[in-house]
Amino acid sequence: MSDYIAPLKDMRFVIEHLGPLADIAALPGFQDATPDLVDAVLAEAGKLATEVLSPLNRIGDTEGAQHTGDGVRTASGWREAYRAFVDGGWNGIGCNTEFGGQGLPKLVSTAVAEMWNSANLSFALGPMLTQGAIEAIEVHGTDAQRATYLEKMVTGEWTGTMNLTEPQAGSDLSVVRTRAVPADDHYLISGQKIYITYGEHDLTENIIHLVLARLQDAPAGTRGLSLFIVPKFLVNADGSIGRRNDVRCASIEHKLGIHGSPTAVMLYGEQGGAVGYLIGEQNRGLEYMFTMMNNARHAVGLEGVAIGERAYQRALNFARERVQGKPVGFQGGAVPTIIEHADVRRMLLTMKSNIEAMRALAYVCGAAFDCAAREEDAERRALFQRRGDLLTPIVKGWLTETGIELASLGVQIHGGMGFVEETGAAQYLRDARITTIYEGTTGVQAQDLVGRKTQRDGGRGARELIADMQATVTALAAQADPRAQAIARELGAGVQTLERALAWILEGTGSDARLPAAASAHYLKLWGIVCGGWQLGRSVLLCLQGAGEDDGFRAAKINTAQFYAAQVMPEAMALERKIVHGSAAVFGLDAAAF
Repeated sequence: MSDYIAPLKDMRFVIEHLGPLADIAALPGFQDATPDLVDAVLAEAGKLATEVLSPLNRIGDTEGAQHTGDGVRTASGWREAYRAFVDGGWNGIGCNTEFGGQGLPKLVSTAVAEMWNSANLSFALGPMLTQGAIEAIEVHGTDAQRATYLEKMVTGEWTGTMNLTEPQAGSDLSVVRTRAVPADDHYLISGQKIYITYGEHDLTENIIHLVLARLQDAPAGTRGLSLFIVPKFLVNADGSIGRRNDVRCASIEHKLGIHGSPTAVMLYGEQGGAVGYLIGEQNRGLEYMFTMMNNARHAVGLEGVAIGERAYQRALNFARERVQGKPVGFQGGAVPTIIEHADVRRMLLTMKSNIEAMRALAYVCGAAFDCAAREEDAERRALFQRRGDLLTPIVKGWLTETGIELASLGVQIHGGMGFVEETGAAQYLRDARITTIYEGTTGVQAQDLVGRKTQRDGGRGARELIADMQATVTALAAQADPRAQAIARELGAGVQTLERALAWILEGTGSDARLPAAASAHYLKLWGIVCGGWQLGRSVLLCLQGAGEDDGFRAAKINTAQFYAAQVMPEAMALERKIVHGSAAVFGLDAAAF
C-alpha cells in the first residue's frame, strides 16, 4: 500500500491559475495543452506514481543497487517499473514531437516530474538525467547525432548521463584531466569520472554518456573543455546495437541516501580509448554542458518540493493517528491525536505552506522557459528568458535547502518513531540531503545568483521581478478581506528587504569584492522566501476571485498563505541584516585560527 498520493488539487491550481495554463496553451505549438488533456495526464501520472513507483521506494532503499561482475543490478521490481514507465510514454512527455515526444509544456512536465520524485526519488533520477542529455544533443548536436540517439532516448529505450567531475576536480572543472585524441571520424576518450548517476544499470540496453574531456592542444582551464557523446555500446548505421565501447563501471558509491540510484565511478579508455563523438565545436564543451546543467538544476530544485511533500504526507498521517499527551487548552473528552498539539500544528503548517510556495515557484519558473522558447515577440522572449534564468538558482538552492528542513521536521513530528528506519520518515531526510550538493552546491547557486544573474545585468532581471511582486502587494492591499491586507503588509516588507539587499549587492559593498560572495547564500534564501510569499499572495488573490476547486480548498489556501506571511516571511528581515551588516564578519577570523 502506497503512502504517497499526488496532491492533484494543488497541482491543478498552480498550473491553471499561476502558470497560467491558458497563456501557455496560446503559445505556438502548445495548443494541445487543454485543461482536459492536462487533467488526464496528471491523473494517469498520479496512478503510476502511487501504484507502481511509490511501493518500490522502500525496497530501493533497503536493497539498493548492486555492483556485480556483470554490471549493476537495480533493486527488485525496478526493471518492471521502468518498462511500465517507458510503455506509458512518460519519458518523452515534454520532449520534441519530431523525435517521438509528446511536446507538452514544461509547466505540465514539471508537475509530472514532481510526482515521480515524490513517489521514488531514486527511480526518478535516471529519467531526469536522460532529459538533460536529450536537450544537450538536440540543441548542440549534429543532424546525424540527433537521428542516431534522440528517438530511443526520448522513448526511454536508452538512458543518458552527464560526466563532469573527477576525483581531483570536485566542482572545479578547470582541472578536468580526461583526454580526447582525434581518430578518423571520432575521438578516443580516456580518463576517470566520478559521481555518475545511473552511469551503469540493467534497465536499458544502451547508455549514452555525455563526457567533458580535453584535447591535447586545448587552452587551459574550462575554456579548453569539449563535450563528447560516448555510448556504452556503439550504434551501427542501421540504428542497431554494435560492439561494446571501451567504457566500464569500476564501482558504485555507498551513500547516505538514494540507495536505489546507482552512482558510478566510470573508467574510459582502459583498452586504448573509448569511441566518442564531438558535440558542436571544440573547446565549447562547458557551454554546451550548461544546457544540460540548467535543465538539471531546475529538476533538482523540484526534488526539494517532492521530498518535502512526501515527508509532509507521512508526518500528517502519523499526526492524525498518534495518541500521546493532552494538548494545552484542549477541552474535549477523549484523548486527541497529536495534531491537536500546538507545536505539531506549527510544524505541519510550516511544511504545508513552504511546499505550496515552493511548488508554485518551480512551476512558474518552468512556465517562464515555455514563454522564452515560444513567445513570438522578441522582447517578451528575452524578458521571460531573464526571468527563468534568474529563478533557476533560486529554485535549485532555496527549494532543496528547504526540502531538507521539511524532511527533518517530518522526523521531528514522528518523535522517536521518526529516528528509527521502520516508519520510513528517516529515509526522506537521508534522500533529501544530496539535493543541495549535486548539480552545483547551494554555494555555487548563490554565487551564480549574485554574479551572473544580478551583477552582470546591473540588476535588470531582479528589478523586473521585484516590480511584479510589488504589483501583487498593491492588489492584496486593495482587498476588503483583512487576511489579504495582512499578507500584503508582510509581503510588502519582504519586497522592501529585497530592494535594499539588491542595492547593497550592486552598489554598497565598497572596495571589498569578497562581501557579495560572503552574503550570497543569505541573498539566495532571501529571494526564495520572498518569491515563495509572492506566489502565495498571487494564490490568495485568485482564491478571492473564486479560483480553486471548492470553498474548502480556497479557505485552506488563504489560511496557509496567512501562516507563511506571519511565520516565514519575517525571516526576510533577519536575512537582510545578515547580508548588509554581517557579511564582513565572515572574514574576521584568520584561516589559521579556525
